[in-house]
Amino acid sequence: MTIKVAIVDDQALMRDGFTMILGAQPDIEVVGDAENGRLGVELCQRTCPDVVLMDIRMPVLDGIEATKLIAAEQRCDTKVLVLTTFDLDEYVYGAMRAGASGYLLKDTPAQELVAAVRVIAAGDALLSPSVTKRLIEEFAAQPVPESVTTSLPDDLTEREHEALELLAHGLSNREIAAAMFVGEATAKTHVSRLLTKLGVRDRVQAVVLAYETGVVRPGTSAGPT
Repeated sequence: MTIKVAIVDDQALMRDGFTMILGAQPDIEVVGDAENGRLGVELCQRTCPDVVLMDIRMPVLDGIEATKLIAAEQRCDTKVLVLTTFDLDEYVYGAMRAGASGYLLKDTPAQELVAAVRVIAAGDALLSPSVTKRLIEEFAAQPVPESVTTSLPDDLTEREHEALELLAHGLSNREIAAAMFVGEATAKTHVSRLLTKLGVRDRVQAVVLAYETGVVRPGTSAGPT
């Protein structure tokens, strides 16, 4: 199946570069590009791409607001992959809360960019432990908005709660399985049921919820207790 990708960045050189890299892949089709968030939202509404590469700092409408609009679109199930110049970009937190499924540095090697697009298109989230650590540091520095629900569903099992804590530290299904002393398929089932019960799109949104509900706090470490 061909993965449809849209590229939103205010720098023409970046748009052209990403288009060349992704367009050369047999399973990826670049359906269009846009130079600001507003045009990016309109592009996604017209083409319903599987993945959109989204710059954060752009004129007219920034990447965070554009991500909110794209993530809220019911007709298309477009996943947002945020692009940032700096590893500690202060806007990454806002993008994740807005609904992004992951983020990459703009100087990411070509093969990693292609792999990231495939991961996001498959419905997974691109979130490494190092990224999770920085996200949690950002959470610690910002108050939880009053509008945010600060409780977890009552029907979470003990194992699902444990899986959420491990997932929120950036562990993969294989690592979660090892920490919980179960098979990888069982861990995957726990995570899948967990995401459904939480009503979140992917692992990134689960991390956001885990911190906002106090499941994960700065300075805690992942692993069996």
